[in-house]
Amino acid sequence: MAVLGLVPTTAQAAPATRYDGVLPNGASWIADVPANWNGTLLLYSHGYNPGPANPPVNSPDPATAEALLARGYALAGSSYSRPGWVADTAAQDGLDTLQAVTGIIGKPRRAIALGTSFGGMVTGQLAERGRGRLDGAVATCGLMGGGVDLHNYQLDGSHAIAQLLLAGEQVKLVRFGDQAEVAATTGRMIAALDQAQASPAGRARLALVTALYQEPSWVAGQPKPAPGDLDAQVAGQVQNLRAILPFILFGRYDVERSAGGNPSWNKGVNYWRQLAESGRLAQVARLYGRAGADLGADLNLLTRTATVTADPAAHDWMRRTSTVTGRLAMPVLTLHTTDDGLVPVQHQEEYAEDVRHGGSTGLHRQAYTDRAGHCTFTPAELVASVVTMETRIETGRWDGLADPRRLQARAESLGLGPAAFIGFRPAEFLGDRSTG
Repeated sequence: MAVLGLVPTTAQAAPATRYDGVLPNGASWIADVPANWNGTLLLYSHGYNPGPANPPVNSPDPATAEALLARGYALAGSSYSRPGWVADTAAQDGLDTLQAVTGIIGKPRRAIALGTSFGGMVTGQLAERGRGRLDGAVATCGLMGGGVDLHNYQLDGSHAIAQLLLAGEQVKLVRFGDQAEVAATTGRMIAALDQAQASPAGRARLALVTALYQEPSWVAGQPKPAPGDLDAQVAGQVQNLRAILPFILFGRYDVERSAGGNPSWNKGVNYWRQLAESGRLAQVARLYGRAGADLGADLNLLTRTATVTADPAAHDWMRRTSTVTGRLAMPVLTLHTTDDGLVPVQHQEEYAEDVRHGGSTGLHRQAYTDRAGHCTFTPAELVASVVTMETRIETGRWDGLADPRRLQARAESLGLGPAAFIGFRPAEFLGDRSTG
């Protein structure tokens, strides 16, 4: 594909040459190629950017970029064609960027897709579509459950807030007309979360709400709650939800604009089943028991009042543009923190299931770091993941490369600071409606 506006420049504070350009659809791209290029090109897909600025990004963060460049990796990445939920073009923007860059620097010995958050989902799509152009993929903190299921479980949580904490009020949950409507819903929901913390019954309902949102109890920068400390666990879950609620409600508005309507639904959802599959039934039941509240009545209420239906065209757009199938064309390593409030680690459970159904389990491995927060990886963890994928490509076998002890040892050998790889198994993902 032709490249418009190509301008080679020198990257600042790095022993690399920078190239940049613009694709015909308006997406811009940048690439940094170190003087000691080792022959591996990393194609980076960045996270969700609400805009309005839309700069190209080719690495997760400056420290990781510096570490990768110092080890001889070339870095390339695009802006995507526009800000916002741009799943309809993001993967192709990446492939077109790869073509533009290799047309200048030559074909790399190997090319690896690397992505963060929304870009993790994009990286999952590239792992299905990039045969012959990419050799492997590392998807970090990714929306691996896909866009439809993401907004389904978030709708479950919002529905619970509306019915249990704002009972009797009319609360707009979907089909937002403008940002003022988003702000109004956000303000009312946050006020309801704050008020509910004042009573035992309110805290019990908060535990149910946050279970449906799949919120972790560990908050970044704070001590991890003890396993038996229910009050600290719920306080952490609420704190995580309160921090992200404005972002995810605006994200729904943006997705609805891109999709042309509401792509998610809760009609027919059984909230008894949702709570049971969340892994939080015991916690929620104990808190309801302590408060003398009726958990069964609340779950029946949620199930009975779940009436939201998807707009078919919007749902179809999201299915076509914002999902992964699990049918892999190359090896994939996924990396996630154990306690991610924005993109819950349960996304990885759903992705592993999709990969199994796609017959690609032999190509897929998962890795986890024992840390709270969204994409709060260290340079050592990210570089170790890239090096592990490079070794997998070279040898054609996993041979325990993604074992947490092997990953930890590799990370510690890099001299890049701390790492916290851990063996971990996420709970069930709640957004999948295919069996609900």
